[in-house]
Amino acid sequence: MATITTGTAELRDITKMERIGAHSHIRGLGLDDRLEPRENSQGMVGQGKARKAAGMILKMVQEGRIAGRAILFAGPPSTGKTAIALGMAQQLGIDVPFTMIAASEVFSLSMSKTEALTQAFRRSIGVRIKEETEIIEGEVVEIQIDRSLTGATKTGKLTIKTTDMETIYDLGSKMIDALSKEKVLAGDVVTIDKASGRITKLGRSFARSRDYDAMGADTKFVQCPEGELQKRKEVVHTVSLHEIDVINSRTQGFLALFAGDTGEIKPELRNQINTKVAEWREEGKAEIIPGVLFIDEVHMLDIECFSFLNRALENELSPLVIMASNRGMTRIRGTKYRSPHGLPVDLLDRVLIVSTKPYLEEDVQQIIQIRCQEEDVTLSPDALTVLSSMAMQTTLRYALNLISCAQVLATKRKADQVEVEDLRRAYTYFMDEKRSVQWLKEQQGSLVFEEIDGDDTKANGTAMDEDE
Repeated sequence: MATITTGTAELRDITKMERIGAHSHIRGLGLDDRLEPRENSQGMVGQGKARKAAGMILKMVQEGRIAGRAILFAGPPSTGKTAIALGMAQQLGIDVPFTMIAASEVFSLSMSKTEALTQAFRRSIGVRIKEETEIIEGEVVEIQIDRSLTGATKTGKLTIKTTDMETIYDLGSKMIDALSKEKVLAGDVVTIDKASGRITKLGRSFARSRDYDAMGADTKFVQCPEGELQKRKEVVHTVSLHEIDVINSRTQGFLALFAGDTGEIKPELRNQINTKVAEWREEGKAEIIPGVLFIDEVHMLDIECFSFLNRALENELSPLVIMASNRGMTRIRGTKYRSPHGLPVDLLDRVLIVSTKPYLEEDVQQIIQIRCQEEDVTLSPDALTVLSSMAMQTTLRYALNLISCAQVLATKRKADQVEVEDLRRAYTYFMDEKRSVQWLKEQQGSLVFEEIDGDDTKANGTAMDEDE
């Protein structure tokens, strides 16, 4: 890698910047081997019933027994619905696909609603493909490269050996470039993939360990391979169905995966891919891994999306769909009918509903402590008590937002830890929802566009979800 130098010769410490998100403290569901919830583990506190239910679902996902089902996390705001879903994602590991979307995303994309949902579904289904590839593995004895006078053409020979045999290979310009890029020298043990020409350096041979007086601390020594030079090896890689769709769609091709703008994919292509994947399964070449699709704020979907979900859940290839909603009895978007959680009754009939309850004060205190550790903030014991009682009187989210604000105020007065006075000052600077409503009442109509119709429900926001 080329080093970039600047004119100044001074040395500075480089501090690693990490983005701390609202749920960056979540490491898992915090369950033991018997799926019993621990009091405070992996960033999770309280919500024992909901976490245990999530753990049972997770177990079934890992065993591949629950694809094509739907689960709804229902509860008041800031009761940990998204946190539980993220805990599930962490526990599933990297091999099982987990896709997270907000329901409103479906309407903001440049494609149809059903296409956006189909792509989300297919992102959540993994295909574990097994391939056999031929590799050359051995110790490099000698690399001989001949360049023409102009330097345009390069030819060469590579002598490579195992403990049993030695062979000379002719090299083309691409292989010569690959060898120089990997800095392969005589005495290195390498593997070369015959299909792709990819070179991997395994280390240096033990026979060459005395060749140099000075060795890098990270030099790895390995034994010279035994047996044949050419071997067959099984390679396993996991891709999602959506990635296969994008790579095979003529209009976009492979680069669309990086650009993000995949456009609409034809259903005929998807049917062909489904048929091909089914063939691979029968031949034992591939294995389907049903993953998880998490739809947050699911009440924002409309009646057409819900009817599509009903149909999509019955498909042979479908993931586990987890939804979250904080609504009670509310209107189904796109209709005049009211329904629990804003979901149609036929979809509610399919889902397993897991409820989350408001946190107790001791749970809130533990959550605040976890967030303080995550944000590198030290709270004094009195400040912790005050912030916990603030969270109970206002909301948990408001209290968590005050942590970093109070830290700024404490730093300003050169204090090591946040005291009660910092919290009080932050509390006066930033309003919570209840004080904001009170302030609006005190303004007595001095704000713009404050007139309301005769129906009082429109003033407090309960009937504000009319269609455009």
